Amino acid sequence: MARYSAFLGRRVEVQYRAGDILLPASGTFVADSGRSIFLEQNIDLRGQTKHFRWEIPYQYIVKIEQKPDTETKAASSAQALKAGAGQEETPPDGTATNETLNAKSAVAGASTGASSLLSVASGSKTA
Repeated sequence: MARYSAFLGRRVEVQYRAGDILLPASGTFVADSGRSIFLEQNIDLRGQTKHFRWEIPYQYIVKIEQKPDTETKAASSAQALKAGAGQEETPPDGTATNETLNAKSAVAGASTGASSLLSVASGSKTA
């Protein structure tokens, strides 16, 4: 009997054991054999579509949970970014402080999923 068949066709995140560590896997739940579950994920990298498929045996599954679709997530984060954009403005003379610029870049980086970089204050010297 398929234990996890209720998740078929849905986006899920699975936490599973691999030796002494726990690993995450996320994707579309595509099959349940009665002994293992199968997840698939398609990603566009540098203009090429990559296809990943995981087989995770039941005995290694620690946690499985359904995740919302990425389309609704992207739409809600875009709306939050638009709502937050009007809160801070540049002074009338066109100058902005480093704190204002760093805050805006942190918000932009967080909304796009990009990793944030440490910024060097203008006027500081590096060795």
